[in-house]
Amino acid sequence: MTEKPRWEVPVAHQPKPEDLGFDLAQALDSIVTLRADIPDDAFTASILGTERAGSGVVIKESGLVLTIGYLVTEAESVWLTGPSGRAVPAHPIAVDTESGLALVQALGSLDLPALPLGSARAASIGEPVLMAGAGGRKQAVRARIVAKQEFSGYWEYHLEEAIFTAPAHPLWGGAGLIGPDGRLLGIGSLHVQQTNERGQGQDVNMIVPIDLLPPVLDDLLTYGRVQRPARPWLGVYSTENNGRIVVADVSEEGPAANAGLRGGDIITAVRDSSVETLADFYHAIWSCGPAGAEIPIEIVRDKRSLWLRIKSADRASLLKKPRLH
Repeated sequence: MTEKPRWEVPVAHQPKPEDLGFDLAQALDSIVTLRADIPDDAFTASILGTERAGSGVVIKESGLVLTIGYLVTEAESVWLTGPSGRAVPAHPIAVDTESGLALVQALGSLDLPALPLGSARAASIGEPVLMAGAGGRKQAVRARIVAKQEFSGYWEYHLEEAIFTAPAHPLWGGAGLIGPDGRLLGIGSLHVQQTNERGQGQDVNMIVPIDLLPPVLDDLLTYGRVQRPARPWLGVYSTENNGRIVVADVSEEGPAANAGLRGGDIITAVRDSSVETLADFYHAIWSCGPAGAEIPIEIVRDKRSLWLRIKSADRASLLKKPRLH
């Protein structure tokens, strides 16, 4: 059977070495393919699947790789493949649930250069960048930063300032955002649609900024998690709709489901604060204390106002821990 050709970035959108002020080939050699296998009974298996694939970026020549957390959460085995095509087993060290970043350590020699870290905070809107997946120039997209703004995800996730780039890379998971100086500015997380200044929809990538890594790097390497109290987690999947927070679904094993919250409920307040956006909702939850705190939430169901008291949890307590083979 003939192997299906791998998707490639159209030549017109690929980076050209002569247009850049850094060694493009060396920078792209730092991007590796990442494949992870997750047990069937893992908490995230039904949501994220049991076979996950994306990219990662070598940030230390010892084989330390930075990627996006959802690729390796609860991973039983991880393999990294560099430009030579040689696969090396790896161990997931840590996932930082607040930023969404994850660290993986190669268990054999990758013999690849490390991409130096840059500053996403210093990057400007309109700045030319590369969105690079594993596979060299044919998997790299010339792009620009089109926005730097807050982002709230439906899964109880929030970034105060995410980076958005266009055109979008269709293989975004774990891809490296490389600045004009050849330094790493962030890790690809999502493909979303955004409205531009002309009111037109455009496909963009949402990037987790690299600035979130240095403050937690030592903790992640030493302890496998950040040494601060975990945020309270409810297990709610919610959306914004005309100034209202609507529950789309709840995790069957989560605190919200146990307290009686259900899909279709409208969340109007947390404790003594009204909420109209996902950012409002999350900030209000997280201000109630660490994981385990009881969260009073006002909802509207069938046109009636109700109060629920939800005993929050540490989401990490439901996840399988990585095993070093």
